[in-house]
This record gives sequence, structure tokens and C-alpha cells, in this order.
Amino acid sequence: MDKKVSDEIIHTESINNKVAKPSREEAMEAVKTLISWAGDDPSREGLIETPKRVVKAYEEFFAGYEQDASKVLGKTFEDVNGYDDIVFLRDINIESHCEHHMVPIAGKAHVAYLPKDKVVGISKLARVIEIFAKRLQTQETMTMQIINTIDEALDPFGTAIMIDAKHQCMTTRGINKPNVSTVTTKFSGLFAEDAELRNRFMQLVKE
Repeated sequence: MDKKVSDEIIHTESINNKVAKPSREEAMEAVKTLISWAGDDPSREGLIETPKRVVKAYEEFFAGYEQDASKVLGKTFEDVNGYDDIVFLRDINIESHCEHHMVPIAGKAHVAYLPKDKVVGISKLARVIEIFAKRLQTQETMTMQIINTIDEALDPFGTAIMIDAKHQCMTTRGINKPNVSTVTTKFSGLFAEDAELRNRFMQLVKE
């Protein structure tokens, strides 16, 4: 088995087999520890409410752990009056966090699929992307999770995805290259087989 595919399976299984979550109070104590480690006093006026705020923010940042992306695509429609062309969504905002440094990843996703016998509400595709983004991620893994979920739920003739994002682990620390973005792509089915179809997807991304 390809190592990347194997890592993807392990990553997904580790999410499905949820670990026991610490209590809110334990999480807040952990934030206090980090504040102290950074060199500040968690009991000073400006920081007293910070642990509570950080925990609340984390509930928003990582809400994807509490949601099942495959269920979002569970309701499909077969009556499309013979429509047999690409369904394409462009410029879907992505806000995620790097699993290596827990700093933001921000960018855009572009996704398309070629329906076989069913379609899904377009907002559901954006929702799937949001669910996977709201977890600790690498961009490569997130790309695979999204396309695999669409393929499994809709069984289309093919799917295509591109993610273009900037990683603060690279732009604001370490190598400090603020203008660098990371682009990942993945194609399945007819998009993988047909160069003309892939090129059409890439052209739609640019328009």
C-alpha cells in the first residue's frame, strides 16, 4: 500500500476512534501553563479571561471533529432533467490549522464533480470542505479526505479538487516567506483519465 494512502487511512481512523477529551477546566489550565511558559502572568488583569476565550475559540476552530462529512452528502437528488456536465464550485474559503505547529492555514478550495446519476446541494460540498478544514491538518491529507468523501458519497464519473493556501508555519515563523502559497490537486475518475477535462477544470479555476 502507498505510504501516503496508508497515512491517510491511519489519520482518518484516529479521528473516528475519538480520544477521551479533557474537561473544559483542564483545557483552561493548559492555556494558563502556556501563558506562563511564554513568560507572562496568567493572573494579570489582561489575561485572566484568556484561557476561557482560547477554549471557546478552539471549539470553533476544531468543530470538524464533532461532525461527519459523509452524512452531509447523504441527501442527494436524481431528477436533474438530463444534466450531464461538470458541477463546479470556485473560491471556497478555507481556514484550517497546521497539525505540526497549530498555526493557521488560510486559502481557497476549488472543487468539481461530473455527476453519474445523482447530485447534491452545492452548499453541502462547501460544508464538507469546512468540516475537514476545521481539524488539525496537513493540506495534502485534507485534499485527499475531501475528494475521497465526495467519491464515496456521490459515486460520480470523476472528481477534481485544488487547494491553494498559505501556511503560517512557513509565512510567519521558520523560513519566514510571507508570499509563498501551497497548491495541492487531486483528480479521480474521468478527471484523472481525460487531460482535456482536467484542463477545463484548471481553466475554470483561473476564470
